[in-house]
Amino acid sequence: MSDRERLAGYVNVWWEAIDSFTRLLEALPAEAWATPTDLPGWDVHACAAHTAHLEAVLSGAPEETVEIEAGPHIASLAQAYTEQGVVSRRDATPDVLINEIRESATKRRTFLLTDPPEDGSELPPKTPGDIPWTWETLLRNRPLDVWMHEQDVRRAVGRPGGLDTAPAQHTVDYLLEGMGMVLARRAAAPPGSTLVVVIEGSEPAAFGISDSGRGGPLPDVPADPTVQLAMDRESFVLLAGGRRPPESVHLTVAGDADLAGRILGGMAITP
Repeated sequence: MSDRERLAGYVNVWWEAIDSFTRLLEALPAEAWATPTDLPGWDVHACAAHTAHLEAVLSGAPEETVEIEAGPHIASLAQAYTEQGVVSRRDATPDVLINEIRESATKRRTFLLTDPPEDGSELPPKTPGDIPWTWETLLRNRPLDVWMHEQDVRRAVGRPGGLDTAPAQHTVDYLLEGMGMVLARRAAAPPGSTLVVVIEGSEPAAFGISDSGRGGPLPDVPADPTVQLAMDRESFVLLAGGRRPPESVHLTVAGDADLAGRILGGMAITP
């Protein structure tokens, strides 16, 4: 598959995620927008405002600069940047936020379809906060971010769904790639250790630690791994997305219990 084809695929998945998220937001009653989510300090309105902010900036709108007060969920420059859109849109109505997401995303999609990127290693004209992401990283991250926030909202308001879609599969596959890092760095597994992650709806994924201590995917699934974790898709997303602790999800653990505990404790790959 060429870079152009792969990047176009990311755009299609992102567009599906945008459509699903805005349809969900449109169906919510006004009172639901103040419902807290699993993200500290963020309610449904904040998830929508954050999405509106990033889509607007990526479509060509100027960056916003507002004063951000320190808080328990704002401990880094990246988190302060993320909070910009939430604070600046605090008084925006649901309709305004939904329309901003749709209009900004439509503008950006038109640009990406008219002049599609062909080299994933090139730098796009704009990234969130001007972080030095390539086209590959930017376009691959957007479906994940949008879909994760759709799920944040769905859990908050008690409207489950969207777990069997292309954005869901994209997100799970993407997050799974980080499990080699979790095994090596966060769980400090010794060389020769292996991990198999079995997620409902996906093929089992295997990871191992090389003699040099590096963690990475394995070509074959070992019959007797050091640790095996089995769970449904939502449980994996809650853990890998840093939304909830291991004791709050449904999973089955086999193998080295101590190593499994360290893996589960370090699974928050993305905020």
